[in-house]
Amino acid sequence: MKDQITGKILIIDDDEGVVHTMVRLIEELDLEVDAALTLKQGLNKVFTNGFDVVLLDVNLPDGNGIEVIDDILGIQNPPQIIIMTAYSDPDGAELAIESGAWDYIQKPASSRDIRLQVLRALKYQEQKKQSQVQTTFESGSIIGTSKSIRQCLAQAAQIANSDANVLISGETGTGKELFATAIHENSARRNGSFEVVDCSILSENFIESVLFGHEKGAFTGADKKRNGLVSLANGGTLFLDEVGELPESIQASFLRVLQEKTFRPVGSEQEIFSDFRVICATNRNLDQMVDDRSFRMDLLYRLRSFVLELPPLRKRHRDIATIAASQIGICCRRDGIPVKEMSPDFIEALEKYDWPGNVRELVNTLETCLAASAYEKILFAFHLPQKIRAQITRAAISRSHPAPVPEASSALPAEETMSYKEWMDKTEKQYLESLYASARGNIQKIIQTSGISRAVLYRKLKKHQIK
Repeated sequence: MKDQITGKILIIDDDEGVVHTMVRLIEELDLEVDAALTLKQGLNKVFTNGFDVVLLDVNLPDGNGIEVIDDILGIQNPPQIIIMTAYSDPDGAELAIESGAWDYIQKPASSRDIRLQVLRALKYQEQKKQSQVQTTFESGSIIGTSKSIRQCLAQAAQIANSDANVLISGETGTGKELFATAIHENSARRNGSFEVVDCSILSENFIESVLFGHEKGAFTGADKKRNGLVSLANGGTLFLDEVGELPESIQASFLRVLQEKTFRPVGSEQEIFSDFRVICATNRNLDQMVDDRSFRMDLLYRLRSFVLELPPLRKRHRDIATIAASQIGICCRRDGIPVKEMSPDFIEALEKYDWPGNVRELVNTLETCLAASAYEKILFAFHLPQKIRAQITRAAISRSHPAPVPEASSALPAEETMSYKEWMDKTEKQYLESLYASARGNIQKIIQTSGISRAVLYRKLKKHQIK
């Protein structure tokens, strides 16, 4: 195995004795190795030298190793990260794996375990590079170069090479159908049909007929035989949009169709075979719906062989101007008018707004701006709807003139004895303690209330020692 695997290893650890031992261990594997004693020095090496595996300590003099996993994985051709720490921390281990680490090793670890994990990670890296060379993914109408959207596209490329079912989650307007279409068009089923079912607009009585079809006379108004979308998707893909709205009465029968690939049209006694792939989309928390017994657990397991989570537009601001320019070009060419330019203040306003309706809201807003600007050549912030401009202005004033600190904070030391960071840490801890108490420790409820991601929440709870 030593002769077959090559690679560059970086060790980031502030213990010189550990670094010396690890360097000798890696060199015995005939691998190239480098080391850094601080997080800053290590990150500089990662971003400039290109490594295959990083052995990363958690508690470093100038930062926490787990907190930079996302930064390391965000670079082009990122390394595999093996977290190494002398502290036993189950929450930290879970957070590291959720953040994308290859493994979490507790010191002192045996030489055998370290060698094994390094070689496995290198083997995976080699395999991943080979598959990237062989795989191309046409993104279609998906626009963006931000780290989050690049990660989604890379994941979608992997999904397209499989025939397993997919669950795409994300807020309304984040482009779930665009990704579903792109996955279908890059898959082996691209020559089959792509059938769309919007579960949110179909009644419980009607959706069974839409999915499975019906025989003539099966019910009042069934004046002729009709093929269902499951049948039409044979050899292709069935896209269930807003699958969380699928009526409970249909969930059991649809689960059977997924398992057996056969179904029976309404009013028919014959079973029909259909070979289709399912891609689902939802903006709801299906795990919570399972807990509430409004969605079947066994069906959820069948639907989410792959899970693709799309980021909201407010978390990919660098893509807003690119999306806007593309959409303006499409609309202007459609209307037969010269393509309008965007002024700097127009772009700045777009990037300051939170876009609760995500890309869909942005597209609709641009349509409004184009209509409002008539024959003018340049779009200014003034062309934006007044409601959006008002919210941007309000947010700007709120940031420059924050609300006075409530009396409950009067126990804090005077401003002259406390730095801004100390005050922020104290306020954050008080907020999280209050929220944790009101939610009675329910992590999902805290996430929904605060808007903080699970990984960041765990990190902050640990930071402030909130158990």
